[in-house]
Formats: sequence, structure tokens, C-alpha cells
Amino acid sequence: MTLTKDVLIEMIRDKVGYPVKEAKEILEMILEELKMKLENGTEVKISGFGKWSIKEKRSRPGRNPHTGRKIEISARRVVSFSPSDKLRESVNGTWTGGEVND
Repeated sequence: MTLTKDVLIEMIRDKVGYPVKEAKEILEMILEELKMKLENGTEVKISGFGKWSIKEKRSRPGRNPHTGRKIEISARRVVSFSPSDKLRESVNGTWTGGEVND
């Protein structure tokens, strides 16, 4: 199952009891704040979950896989996610629920 915005909105509605409109506004505010921080180059960390950061990629030579022609891949910024120790251990089935410093 894919975790979509609609699914998250329903989860907020069910668990907190907010109407769909308010749950949607809350989710949109959170996502917009995360996006703005990343656009500004600010690291976003959610304790116990993980950290998003921006990494700068230099331009580099590449190859068009269809034609085989050499091309220049332009410099760009990419979003990188690093899971916390808690999340990593939980996904791997090794987290016991105790305190883990991430």
C-alpha cells in the first residue's frame, strides 16, 4: 500500500478526530514547512524518524543511453534522507523500544 496524502489525512481524522478539511490543512502546513526549509538549504530532522538534507551535485560527464552520445550532466541540488537509528532498527526488526540516541 502506498502512503498518500489522502491516507495521511484519513489517519489524522481517525486518530485525532479532526474534520477532513482541518486534517488536510494541518498536513499541507507541515509539508509546506518541510519544503520551504529544504529549499533554503536548511536540514530537517524529526527525532526518532530521520533527517532530510540538501546535497550539492557537481556537473559531470555522462552518456545518453539511447544514442550513446556523450553529454554533460548539469550541477544540481538533491534531497537526501538519512533514517534515524530507531527507524533503521525498527525496519530491520531489531529495535526493542528502548531509548536510542540518533
